[in-house]
Amino acid sequence: MRIAFSVLALAASLLSAGCTSTPPQPYSMRDPQANFATFKTFAWDSGQAAEAPGEPVTIVNGQIRTAIAGELQQKGYAEAVAGAKPDLLLRYETAAAEKLKSNPIRIGIGMGGAGSNGAAGVGVSSPSAKNIREGTLVLRAIDPARNAEVWNGRVSRELGKNGVPDPALIQSAVGDLLREFPAPGEAPK
Repeated sequence: MRIAFSVLALAASLLSAGCTSTPPQPYSMRDPQANFATFKTFAWDSGQAAEAPGEPVTIVNGQIRTAIAGELQQKGYAEAVAGAKPDLLLRYETAAAEKLKSNPIRIGIGMGGAGSNGAAGVGVSSPSAKNIREGTLVLRAIDPARNAEVWNGRVSRELGKNGVPDPALIQSAVGDLLREFPAPGEAPK
């Protein structure tokens, strides 16, 4: 009897692990000709169309910039001082879209008992679907000396109940996005 319960418990844990939802993995590309050994500083591309000229940076854009700058500084980059020519120009875009998220059938198995009697139960949920709002962040790093993109990456996340990302979600997504960003001084691969 104990062996049967152990097998049921193992099967339940494997089924539940297979049904968990993970966010989509970030995607990035690197120019093989780019020599990151020469890049030490970065600045925001002033020609970026994310904000109209003269308009203030929105709260969400400020949070995105802070997260990106923080991650790059942890890698060893420095933000260029005003008026200095940076080694990299950063340009990012954001987008949001409604997506259909489906939940598969879930199976739950329970075991227990009182005294010398054992009991087991099985529960099954029906599949469901709901609309969610998914946000995407695309970051491009441009070598101004060559006027060429040397790295770009994309990350997407579910935005939550009100469709607006919170600072923790932004920080997590940016951290995932820049995980593969080359450190300064890193030779081409």
